[in-house]
Amino acid sequence: MLQRILFKKVFRRSTKSYWLTQIKQMSNNAIKNENSNNEVSNIDESMRDSSHSSYNTEEVLYLLKEATTFKDVNNNDWMTTPYPKGVSLHQEEKNTEYTDPSNTSVLLFPGQGTIKVGSIKKYIHFTAAKELFEIANEIVNYDLLKLCLNGPQDKLNRTEFNQAATVISSLAALEKIKAETPKVFETCIAAAGYSVGEISALILSGAITFEDGIRLVWARGKAMQEAADKVPQGMVSITCLPKAQVAKACEEARKWAMDLGVENPVCRVAIYLYTERKILAGNLEALEYIEKHQTQFGLTNVTKLPVSGAFHTPLMEPALKSVFEVLNTIEINEPRCKVYSNYKVHPYTNLRFMKKYILKQIVSPVKWEQCLQMIYNRPDGTPFPQTYDIGSQGRMKSLLKLVNAKACRSCVVI
Repeated sequence: MLQRILFKKVFRRSTKSYWLTQIKQMSNNAIKNENSNNEVSNIDESMRDSSHSSYNTEEVLYLLKEATTFKDVNNNDWMTTPYPKGVSLHQEEKNTEYTDPSNTSVLLFPGQGTIKVGSIKKYIHFTAAKELFEIANEIVNYDLLKLCLNGPQDKLNRTEFNQAATVISSLAALEKIKAETPKVFETCIAAAGYSVGEISALILSGAITFEDGIRLVWARGKAMQEAADKVPQGMVSITCLPKAQVAKACEEARKWAMDLGVENPVCRVAIYLYTERKILAGNLEALEYIEKHQTQFGLTNVTKLPVSGAFHTPLMEPALKSVFEVLNTIEINEPRCKVYSNYKVHPYTNLRFMKKYILKQIVSPVKWEQCLQMIYNRPDGTPFPQTYDIGSQGRMKSLLKLVNAKACRSCVVI
C-alpha cells in the first residue's frame, strides 16, 4: 500500500524507471525502521544521494508519514454490508486447528430469470431488506421494489431490470439468514453465483461494496440488453445423449446461418449446467437449425429459453465498453471468503485480475457444473458444509443435486 501511494505521486514528476527504484528503496527503509527514531534521517539520506533529482524531499517525507495500509480502519458504517454488526469484513489469519466442514457454510446465488413478481414479499418485511431497495433506487433512479412487487412480469424479465432486481433480491434474502442464523456469516468459507449471481457473491464477500455492485449490475444489465437488441439471438436448453455431438452441431449450425447471410454467426455452449444438460446460445438462425436437427446430433429436449440475448457469447461484446467504464471506477477489496469465478472455475485470488474476469464472464461460458465440482470435491467420508440456496426458490439446490447429490443433502433453501 505504501509503495502504491508513493508510486502514484512520484511517477508523474520523473521517469518511471528512476523513480520506481527510488520509491522501492525509500519504502524498504521506512518499513525496516518503522519503530526507529532514525526513520526520517535514513529517508533524507536516500534523497540526498539522488543529486540529480529536483523532487521536493519534504513532500516525499510527508507522504511516507501519512501513508496508511487501512488495516487499522474499524469503522465500516459508511458501507452497506449484508453482514451482521460486529462481524469482521477482513480476512482473519488462517486457523491451523481442524474445523469440521459441517460447521462451515457455502452460499450459492442465482442468476437472471429466477425472480418472479411478488417473490420478494417473503423477505421485504425485514427492515434492512427494504433499505437495500431504497439505496438501490437512489443509485439507479428507478423503483425496482415496485417492479418486483407489482410487475408486470414481462418488464421484470427484461435484462436491463432483471439483473439488478435479482442481485438485490438475493441480498435481501440474506436478511432472513441474518435474523435467524447469523452464525452463517461467521462460518462462510465460500460463495458462488450463477452468471449475474457472481456479483451477488462478490458483494457478499466484501470484494465489492453494495453501492458499487448495484452500479455495476445496472450498467451490465442495460449494456447486455442493448447488445441483445442488435441482431436476432437467443438461448436454448439441450439434453445430451451419451453419443451427443455438441461441437459438431454448433459448427453445422454456424455454417447454416452463414449460408443464410448472417455475418459472423455464433452458436456455442454458453452455460454448463450439469453433465447431461447445457445451454447453447447464438444467432436465432443457428439455434433454429439445432432445434430442427437435434436428433442427428444426439440431442433431445431442445427448448428455447424466454430470453432475447445470447448471453455469455461473443454476441455480448458490444456490452463490454459500458461495463468496463463502470469497473474502472470501482475499488476491489480483499474478499473475506472464497468466491468462485464462472470464467476461471477457481476462486478469485489475484485482485489485479478480478475486473478482467468479471468482463470475460460476459462473453465466455458459465462453468457452473465445474464450479460446484471444485467447491464440493473432497475425499470419501469427509463431511460437507452447510449450503444455502439464496433466493432462487430452490433452483440452485436442484442443480447442486444433479452435480453432487451428497452435498445437496445439507442444502437449505432461503
